[in-house]
Amino acid sequence: MKKLLLLSLILISVVTLNAQTSDRKWGIGAGIGAYGTLNNGGIGLMPEFYFGRYLSPRLDIVLKGDVGLYNSKIISKLDLVNPFLNLKYKLSNESAKLRSYVFAGPGYLYNNNTEAVNFDLGLGAKYYIGQNTALYMEAAYFRGLESTATNGITDRENLWKATVGLKFDFGKAKDSDMDGIFDSKDKCPDTPTGVAVDKNGCPVDTDGDGVADYLDECPTVAGLTSLKGCPDADGDGVADKSDKCPDTPKGWKVDVNGCPLDKDEDGVADEKDKCPDTPAGLDVDKNGCPVDTDGDGVPDYLDKCPKVAGPSGNNGCPVIEATEVILTTPEMLVEPVYFGYDKANYLSGEKKKIDQLVKILKADDKLKVNLTGNADSKGTAEYNMALTEKRIDSVVKTIQSSGIPENRISKEKALGETKPAATNETPQGRALNRRVTFEVIKTK
Repeated sequence: MKKLLLLSLILISVVTLNAQTSDRKWGIGAGIGAYGTLNNGGIGLMPEFYFGRYLSPRLDIVLKGDVGLYNSKIISKLDLVNPFLNLKYKLSNESAKLRSYVFAGPGYLYNNNTEAVNFDLGLGAKYYIGQNTALYMEAAYFRGLESTATNGITDRENLWKATVGLKFDFGKAKDSDMDGIFDSKDKCPDTPTGVAVDKNGCPVDTDGDGVADYLDECPTVAGLTSLKGCPDADGDGVADKSDKCPDTPKGWKVDVNGCPLDKDEDGVADEKDKCPDTPAGLDVDKNGCPVDTDGDGVPDYLDKCPKVAGPSGNNGCPVIEATEVILTTPEMLVEPVYFGYDKANYLSGEKKKIDQLVKILKADDKLKVNLTGNADSKGTAEYNMALTEKRIDSVVKTIQSSGIPENRISKEKALGETKPAATNETPQGRALNRRVTFEVIKTK
């Protein structure tokens, strides 16, 4: 009997040490059933107590205590005591009301002052009649004790049992976020403290837009996650509650108030503004462009003659045709500059003529100069025309390097070999044809 008590204590300790969580994973129960031997068919009454621990969705560990009462006529005598430590494998989903399982495990059988380790093997089912209350039914085989008959033959009693009982689940259910929904059923176990939740433990979302009410700035109207649950009718990225222009056409760029972007603040949205960079404060037309009263392409704020059409190069004013007069007085005449054969740079000593021209131009800033270039007839006409242009360029660079601006060089005309000053049949004549000539003019 002392061994029986010791084994019972060990079994209880094993169950207790398996307490890993507090989510109602303990179970206690009691049952009543019948048992008998497979050898002679005798039947007795078997009360049972039950103490179990949830391990996983498929496994439980159970401590059972079976007591056998047997008499051939009336049930009145204690026949056996047999505690078992069973591992139960669950065959059904934990959410089902009817849950079947198989079990097996070691036990310690005490019978008529005889003791021995044995085992049981069986199957069962439990039916939940409440959230934490279930009826259970089991049928099992368990191995009995060896005995020696009068004939000297040793045999072992093999027993069967059938039990029905009532089981209760208990234990403090874990609720990590303290929202009233146990973690085992909580689909949102990290809900912030104090937030109202639905039956699944998730924050309430009244309008069903995927944004919980405690984060939803528009909790009664479905909206967009990106706008904290508020709708955006015109799709401009500004929530309707803050949109001062809720009917902006689709695709238009908008400002922080949801109104069409108007970068130059002229009252015409950029999407329609053909002049989106108009300076601030100017009057604009329906296209957002600065007003141009005379329609000459020069806006009034830049037009020095806003009521009379004129080119932009003349600040919007009409161009008054100037009369150019070629000055032929001796002091205005400059000798041609001559060039060597097939050369683009003028001959040494010719610069003094250019210096004379520069002196004339500097004396009167109303004077301009026309340049004409020529070549002899050696080479092709195309080559000579290009050579003439290079000769003009070399003279122009010298004039400009002396301080005369480009706008005072009125015309540059390359004639090539088309206007000879002398015959091209002699070296002397050809030398006279390789030249750049000048006309000093005055505009009136």
